[in-house]
Amino acid sequence: MSDLRYYILNKPYGVLSQFTREHPDHRVLGDLYDFPGDVYPVGRLDKDSEGLLIITNDKALTHRLLDPKFEHPRTYWVQVEGIPDREALSQLRKGVAIRIKKQTHRTRPARVELFTSPPPLPERDPPVRFRKTVPDSWLSIQLTEGKNRQVRRMCAAVGFPVLRLVRTQIQQLNLSGLPPGQVKALDHSTILSKLKITPQ
Repeated sequence: MSDLRYYILNKPYGVLSQFTREHPDHRVLGDLYDFPGDVYPVGRLDKDSEGLLIITNDKALTHRLLDPKFEHPRTYWVQVEGIPDREALSQLRKGVAIRIKKQTHRTRPARVELFTSPPPLPERDPPVRFRKTVPDSWLSIQLTEGKNRQVRRMCAAVGFPVLRLVRTQIQQLNLSGLPPGQVKALDHSTILSKLKITPQ
């Protein structure tokens, strides 16, 4: 196991979930930390999304986390325009139809809760742009799948566009004590324990 490396990162807004700079102005993962050359992000967060990203060279772990049959829960804190009513929350929980690569996909059932007050997150840089005439609210959404821009598509499908999206947790692995842009190295046993994966 000595050659396997594991990192978690709190990806800031505006950073691509990759190491390749496709344009001189792009910010990439290598701008945040001097990672070894053989590691890659597990999945991705869009440029305009924030939060927990796992970076590793463990291909078996990557497969386990990306294969939907293993159903690893991922939790997102989502700021939306408007205040979803019971019907919208029910639709999100049961599953909604979204378009992925010109195909209709019905999302799996999700755990969705409406925050009664904004969650404890640092301000985004740059700040979110608000419309003074439209209220906003925060949701906690837990998924067991990870389609392209799924949370944004789900919220749009029920009429509540996403203003800010932060992945806060994968299984029991979370952002506790990890400010935006910071990286933490983990050992093999710790990350498997947090992800509830039994060693092979």
